[in-house]
Parts: sequence; structure tokens; C-alpha cells
Amino acid sequence: MLHSFKALSLSFKKAPLAIRELIALDEAACRRFLYTLHHELALQDLLVLSTCNRTEVYYSAERDQSPTIIEALGQLKGLPEVTEYFPYFDVLDQQTDAVRHLFEVAMGLDAQVVGDLQISNQVKQAYQWSADADAAGPFLHRLLHTVFFTNKRVQQETSFRDGAASTSYAALELVEELTADIANPRVLVVGLGEIGADVCRHFGDSKVFTDVTICNRTRSKADELAQECGLQVIDFENLVQGLKEADVIISSIARDEPFFTRELVAHLDVLSYKFFIDLSVPRSIAADVEQVPGVLVYNIDAIQSKASAALERRLAAVPQVRAIIEESMAGLQDWSKEMMVSPTIQKLKNALEQIRLEEMDRYQKKMSPEEAKRVDDITRSLMQKILKQPVIQLKAACKRGEADQLIDVLTDLFDLERHPDVA
Repeated sequence: MLHSFKALSLSFKKAPLAIRELIALDEAACRRFLYTLHHELALQDLLVLSTCNRTEVYYSAERDQSPTIIEALGQLKGLPEVTEYFPYFDVLDQQTDAVRHLFEVAMGLDAQVVGDLQISNQVKQAYQWSADADAAGPFLHRLLHTVFFTNKRVQQETSFRDGAASTSYAALELVEELTADIANPRVLVVGLGEIGADVCRHFGDSKVFTDVTICNRTRSKADELAQECGLQVIDFENLVQGLKEADVIISSIARDEPFFTRELVAHLDVLSYKFFIDLSVPRSIAADVEQVPGVLVYNIDAIQSKASAALERRLAAVPQVRAIIEESMAGLQDWSKEMMVSPTIQKLKNALEQIRLEEMDRYQKKMSPEEAKRVDDITRSLMQKILKQPVIQLKAACKRGEADQLIDVLTDLFDLERHPDVA
């Protein structure tokens, strides 16, 4: 029987943000959950992945353990009514489905933004936590290393990761391009619309920008996001001073009329260049602001056009990515089948080695050390040759799905039940 690998997934596809927030786990919670699943529920090959878009558990067990896992998750999160959320979870209790899902998640095929680069790093981090908890068995180790190798192939052989396919990430890329010649550019984000908040998170993850400030009418909202992303905050009353100091102003203000008028921007005494990026719909930066000397304005259409072009390239590469995944899964399947016969191969080696050693014991007393060494070498070589054909046949039978019968024959012939399957 093949490895019983399964997955339980709650993601943006079925669960609204409010539910995902309730279920989401930080690093400490992931590590505690791993301990509970491994030591209290005795699950093997564990991987716990939790991001803003998904919380997933991968595991090995003979039977589906989803209800038990969800109940344990509810206890960890202090959610006594967690059973109400069962319909939001997807259960993948067939190994092929669970493995393919992990590949698609790690590659970014299953992401909100197709080809998302962050998710592969989050999978690596989750794998590290599993290894630290000694909750990753041979199958999960092999699976994850295959996933990482596949990820490299996707990056090298396809255009699936080219360009910024989300509006918020495209905005960050635009800022990088605009400020390429500015040492330590100063960025000010005004207003925290949905895209603006995402842009702040990208800035928080970026190694390029170290001087990023948030300004919002509601200070508490700005403080919360700034703490999450490691950014600075200024009061709305000090906005004009912040505008004067910034090289780039990103506006994500939600209102019917433009907030940034030509008059307001003209009073900033722009000495070199100042870049305004408007992420709002309707626009929060008036069209004539660009008439102010030294001011350049980029609106949401320009950014979305950049993101759309990248998304089209990524979507065009999806069939190629899926083909690479299928190749990797086929290799993993062959390895998984061979794992079935490895205990039999080891027992057969041990049985033949025991016969060889017994015969050596009988005769080496009558031999000189040189003769004993020569006979030892000859008999070792002989055993290797005898073993070769059964091993080849066992592995071939695995690929045909006919290993069970051959295992039974070899077990009876050599009385392998008496022999340990360790070296």
C-alpha cells in the first residue's frame, strides 16, 4: 500500500477573510499545533502552513483525521464553536490529490496572485518548523525537496514568475524604478485603502526601502499597520511637512473628490522631483497636479496595466508549470513505490549476509589472514551479484504495481520474517 498522505485546507477560495483571520496561526501557534498533532494525535509527515490566505495541515495517517485536527485547532485558538467552520475546509484524503495541492500551493498556482513568490518561502519556513519538531518523516522530506527542486525548474524554465502580477506589488516595483538613483528614498503612504495597506506590507518586506512613513486620518489604524510592517507613522495634522520631506507620495485615500489639488502641491516648494502615485478609485490626485514643476503623477491604470501584462505572461506559462509538476510527481511516485520494497531488499541482504558470515566462520580458521581476506572479498562480490537480479525485479514489479506477489515469494523462499529490515 502506498503512503497515506493527506491534506486539510482552509483558503481564500471558500473562506472569507473574517474566518481566515480567526483560524490563522503565527509561528508560535504553528509550532504548538505541530507538537499537539505529532505527540497527542500521533500524526506523521506533518506540515502546518498558515498565511493571510490559507491555513493548511498536511499529514500521513491511514484514515482521514480532519474532524480531529479541526477540533484541535479550535482548542488551540479558543474557538469552542469551531465545528461551525467545517464547511469552509477542503479535505484531500487521497495521496495524489494532497501532493498535487502542495505542489500547486508552493508554486503559486493556487495563490490569489498567480505565481506569488512569497508562498514558496512560507512553505520552506513551515518545513523548517516540521524538521525542528521532528515531525517530518522520510516521505515529507523527499516530497519537500522535490517541491523545492520543481520550484527552481519553474523559475529557470518558464516565465511564470516574471513581473509584478498584483497591483500592490506593481506599485512597489514602480517606486523602485522611480527612485533607482535616489539614495535612501523617503516614501509616504497617505490613507489606508485595501491596496494601500497591501503596499505597506510589501514595503515592510522590502530590503530596499528603510524610510517609509504612514499617514492616516484614523491614527490607530496607521499605528496597527505600522507595527505589523515595521514602518513609521505621522499624525494627519503633520501631513504637509511629511509631503515636503517625501520623495514619493502614495495616495490610497477613499473619497469622491481629489484630496491632492494643484494648489496644495504647489505650496510644497518642490525643488527636484516628487513622484505621486494614485491608488484610489475615484482618483485622489487631481489631473492638473502634474502641471506643478518637478511633479510626476502615476495613476492606478498605469500600475494595473503593468500588473495585467505580467499576469498574462504568467497565465500563459501555467500549462508549462503543470507539466513540470506532473514530471516531479511521477518521479516521487516511483520513489514512493520503491519505498514499499526497501524493507524486503534489506531483509534479503541481511539473510544472505548471515549465510555468508556463517560459512566464513566455518572455514577461515583453516586459512591464513591473506587467504581469509581474499575469500571475504570474493564472497562479498558474489552476494552483490546474487542480490542484483532480485532487486531489479522487485523495483520493476513496483512500477507495474505487482510487487506484493514477488515480496511474498522472496519472503517464503528465504524465510525473511526471521530477519530484521535494518542494516
